[in-house]
Amino acid sequence: MICPSAQQQTISESSVLDISSCPITYYGQKYEKLYVNFTRRDIVMCFDKFYNPGNEGDCIMGSSPDKWRAVLSIVQADSFLERWIRNKTKTIQNSLRCSVQITMPINNLTMILNLFNFGTEAALSLEARGTGLVALHTRVSDVSQNDTIDISGCRHSGYLSSQVLCINLVLWSTVDPEICSNVTCSETATLQTSGCGPLEYCQGNGMLASTCTVTGPTVIDVHGHMNSIQDRCAYSLFSTPLLPDFLVLGNFRDRRRKDVSFLDSVTLRVDGHDIHLEQGGRVQLDDSTLTLSSSPQLVHGVQLSKDQTGVTAELTNLNISVFFDGNTAQILLEGPAGSSVEGLCGNSSSSLSDLRLSEYSSTSCEMQYSEPADTTIDCTSVTERCNLLKEAPFSSCNTDIDPEPYITACTDTLCKYPAVDGLNCQFLKAYARACSLHNHTLDGWTSNTGCSSEAFCQDRTCSDHEFCGEKTVSGDTRCFCRAIFASKYQENNSLGDATVCKENSASLTLVGCLLEDKDINYSALQLNDPTCRGQVDELTHMVTFSFNSSNRCGTVVTTNNSYIIYKNTIRSQNYSDVITRKDQVQIDFSCVHSQPNINTATFRIRDWSVAQCITSGAWNYTLTIKAYTDAGRTQLVEWNSELQLNEKIWMVLKTDGLDGSMVSVVTDSCWATGKASPTSSPRHDLIINGCANPADPTVQVEENGLATSTYFSFNMFRFTGGSSDIFLHCQLHLCPKQGNNCIPTCNTPARVHRSASLTYEPEAPAFISVSWTY
Repeated sequence: MICPSAQQQTISESSVLDISSCPITYYGQKYEKLYVNFTRRDIVMCFDKFYNPGNEGDCIMGSSPDKWRAVLSIVQADSFLERWIRNKTKTIQNSLRCSVQITMPINNLTMILNLFNFGTEAALSLEARGTGLVALHTRVSDVSQNDTIDISGCRHSGYLSSQVLCINLVLWSTVDPEICSNVTCSETATLQTSGCGPLEYCQGNGMLASTCTVTGPTVIDVHGHMNSIQDRCAYSLFSTPLLPDFLVLGNFRDRRRKDVSFLDSVTLRVDGHDIHLEQGGRVQLDDSTLTLSSSPQLVHGVQLSKDQTGVTAELTNLNISVFFDGNTAQILLEGPAGSSVEGLCGNSSSSLSDLRLSEYSSTSCEMQYSEPADTTIDCTSVTERCNLLKEAPFSSCNTDIDPEPYITACTDTLCKYPAVDGLNCQFLKAYARACSLHNHTLDGWTSNTGCSSEAFCQDRTCSDHEFCGEKTVSGDTRCFCRAIFASKYQENNSLGDATVCKENSASLTLVGCLLEDKDINYSALQLNDPTCRGQVDELTHMVTFSFNSSNRCGTVVTTNNSYIIYKNTIRSQNYSDVITRKDQVQIDFSCVHSQPNINTATFRIRDWSVAQCITSGAWNYTLTIKAYTDAGRTQLVEWNSELQLNEKIWMVLKTDGLDGSMVSVVTDSCWATGKASPTSSPRHDLIINGCANPADPTVQVEENGLATSTYFSFNMFRFTGGSSDIFLHCQLHLCPKQGNNCIPTCNTPARVHRSASLTYEPEAPAFISVSWTY
């Protein structure tokens, strides 16, 4: 190698050489001096001190030169030389600045040692001119004749990394066990150190504690950055590559306003199971409710416990804890410095669409709402309240945990949403607990602020469409309707859903939280019959009033042309339409059913039985006509029966599916024809206006209008000059029993009179006036 002009120093015996004009960074340590001494066998060149066999230090060692003599030269940079070294090492990134060259005779050779200065990087080459072999030994590796090696590296707290170990990568990373710094050796052998973030603290053992707080609509991540959730979806809050089967997600819902969302529950997904932490301290594993206490309960590797402050979930195989008090979640990770945190807790500014979990969200969760501003809110007073986080005793924690994200979350929320339901203390409490996780005790903060450390609404369980809030200023709580859920009822000035009308029952369901909004006690409500009360669903808090065929509850039935209307009323006990000293309730509800259309069916006597299924509105029932040859009605007339003229035939018109306690079947008329058409001729009448045809003395009506069947008899005949077939046709209707005399009066041709207003159970098909022709 041809070297440019150089400054020379002669080395003899033990020498301290000045290389400050071309300092060498030897495996991460920069040196400006070179300590050279000779032994009988070796020459040793050290950077930090003279060689001591008991403590080698940073040295380069090789065979001792002849006559213990060497020459040191400082050589200027050269572009050709720079390219040559880069090509040899493949790892050097910086530019060549200068080099230190040591020349010495060894036996029949001239050995040249070159130390190249590339700033934070360095290289070493060994040349030999002549015959023979030479070698050197460095701190990391041996160098053979005509070798060029990279001697760059990083050092930190006793750790050493050689750049030659990796190429074009971050070479080395370790953790300072005292300050939990993440220490990295870069490609250019630069030591990079990152310390604790604003919501991290060092435990002094190489473990870093990171805290994420989610309160109201706000997520404050482990770096102290914040984001606000504007919709009502579920989001990934926390996950870590350290535990790939573990995920913490937050569910956001509306409360008193449609345009402000709050953290409503937290779900831990562990090994395919969902552990739901909900308001009131309720914890569910998949679909079953768990009973917890202050003693930890192990569930799928998670230690679950509950006290007056909230619920805590701790992973036994990793130092992760999740705390939820029904309003605020705080997630603590204690792990090696540099441990990765993903989800909104890792980076709150992440794209929300990427972290939204559709399988845990409703299909309409992204819909945005707007509401008028609440003019009763004094934002100035709110700001003063939130700024208490900068004052004692909170200020003692300000240097470790930045209060600004909490103050911003507090003011942004409470300048738009009323300071009720514990919100006046929620953000202060969240900051105080974050401080406690970082070993700060804020003595007296509860008494100074008028807050409590206990969880708000603890042990009060609300349904999915409800949330727990303050009932009175004194702190009593109850379940309130969520704003979006309640709006669909408020738009119609309703307290519940539409009446459900079925074949044999009717029901009306009222919303429990809407009743409470009006200070209505559901247990004080009744139907027309005072014994009929509402039944509350303990899960949904919905109150249902119903009546059916076995319990009519005083239902009133009226007819209106082609409709049957049955009506009942939900009212307060001791209801009075004259005077009252308390709000009273009167909710009328009814079901309206169309009367069945007139249908025609033909019955031939020899067909022995005809059945017709009737569907009309909510009603489904069957009408059957049968003919018998005996008074006991046991012998059916069949197709091959030998029927004689003037032989008595007993007829039965029977319905199945009607409530006989409430309705009767009245046969208005029956007639016979020789053809299937009911209008064909000739025609012979058997029943007229519900009574036997007085012109045919063989006709006897045994039962008509008493129940859901009609019984009559007549003697067989045939039409002269025509077919021997006889087709029977009947027309009938349904008559509500209550308030009516449904049995025809047969001493006069007058028909049964039906009342326009009658008391009747609404479930039966008898509510519908039916006219059938057979």
